[in-house]
Amino acid sequence: MVFMLIEQIRTDLNVATKARDSVRQRTLRSIIAAVQEAQVSGDTAKELDDDGVMAVLKAQVKRRIDAAEAFDAGNAADRAAAERSEQEIIEGYLPVAMTDEQLESIVADVMQANGFIEKADMGRAMKAINAEVAGRADGRRVADLVKSRLA
Repeated sequence: MVFMLIEQIRTDLNVATKARDSVRQRTLRSIIAAVQEAQVSGDTAKELDDDGVMAVLKAQVKRRIDAAEAFDAGNAADRAAAERSEQEIIEGYLPVAMTDEQLESIVADVMQANGFIEKADMGRAMKAINAEVAGRADGRRVADLVKSRLA
C-alpha cells in the first residue's frame, strides 16, 4: 500500500536539503519524526495512511500556533516568527481551510437537518459536522459556531 503524503514530504526534504533551505529542512525533518513516532506509539507498530499523516500534521500545526502565542506573550517575537514560518510550511500539506461562510453554511445545514437545538446535542452535532468538514476546519472554530447556535 503506497501512501503519497509522507513520500511527498520525504521528496520535499531532499529538495530542501539540496537547496540548503534550513527552515524547510528542519520543519520537514520534524514532521517525519512526528509521523515515525506516531507509527510506533501504542501497543503495536502501524503504518499511517494519508489520513493518519494529516492528523499528525494538524497536531504539528497546533503545536506551532501554541508555541508562537507563548513566544509572543514572552516578548520573543523572532522565535514566534520562526514558529509561524514552520506552521506555514506544514499547512502547505493540508487541505485548504474552509472560509467562515462555508463553515457557517455547513454548520447551519447539519444542525437544521438533524434537529440539534439544545446544549445536550453538542457532542452529536460536533460529530456530524466534523464528518462533513473532513478536517478542512479547525475544531475550535467548529465548536464555537455550534455553541453559538445551541440554546
